[in-house]
Amino acid sequence: MTGTVADILRFATHDGPGIRTTVFLKGCSLACVWCHNPETIASGPELAYFAHKCVGCGACARACAEGAHRMADGQHVFDRVRCVACGACAEVCLGDALVFYGREMTPEQVLATVLEDRTFYQTTGGGVTVSGGEPLLQPEFCAELLTMVKQEGLHTAVDTCGMVPWEAFDRVLPVTDLFLYDVKQTDPARHRRGTGGDNRLILENLRRLCECGAAVEVRIPLVPGINDDDASVDAAGALLGGPEPIQAVRVLPFNPLARSKYAALGRDDLMPQAPPPSDVELRRVAERLRSFGVNALSGSD
Repeated sequence: MTGTVADILRFATHDGPGIRTTVFLKGCSLACVWCHNPETIASGPELAYFAHKCVGCGACARACAEGAHRMADGQHVFDRVRCVACGACAEVCLGDALVFYGREMTPEQVLATVLEDRTFYQTTGGGVTVSGGEPLLQPEFCAELLTMVKQEGLHTAVDTCGMVPWEAFDRVLPVTDLFLYDVKQTDPARHRRGTGGDNRLILENLRRLCECGAAVEVRIPLVPGINDDDASVDAAGALLGGPEPIQAVRVLPFNPLARSKYAALGRDDLMPQAPPPSDVELRRVAERLRSFGVNALSGSD
């Protein structure tokens, strides 16, 4: 068994309790306009080219069997049409201008990386988080990896948008200590405009998770023009302030720092130019949610 891994981030501190290793898997069932991990949207391997990092060494042109890279007058020219995303060029790139997203890895290979930081997990109450994209589009891989992590006595978390069949949740429930669950917008039409997908399955899966007694922390990425208006906040409060055992609702700013990845991947960036919400705005929204009986936190509180 293998999974398609976009990246493995060690010493993560915002993907669950303690110091963690976050495993980002490829593939997502949504396409949020504010996504800060566009390299995880597509399910297959991709090559990113960060032109400003290129040192003009020509190693990529010599490594590429498809002729996707060439040097012209001392300048690197990348023909994405010819690229088959094999990753050979990224392996020899001296300036980290070429980054390959989409390694096929076994659960055992990922676990070996995870266990290198066992001491940090044990001393901080940390562990391992599978994220994406949408990690539960690879449910068997997630279940196998999380089972191995649990056998090592470590905390496990799944960071999910919820847009997957319930069977995927059912597969990982026995080996998941915490679900980090995105609720972006409660209104179906506005959710579709911002993410490309309907939210009915997302909200239904959240309800079922809570009924199962799973530990759930809801995360609301606050995005200007998408869900920061009072009506959207109140609707989220009414939904999340019910009797279901949601541990906490964390209001987070959308991340504007990854927009350069879109150009590097040859993707259109559809996010309007907008500043992320301030700490004051995050606290205001959290306070408004608390008026509905929600255990709301702002930012990294």
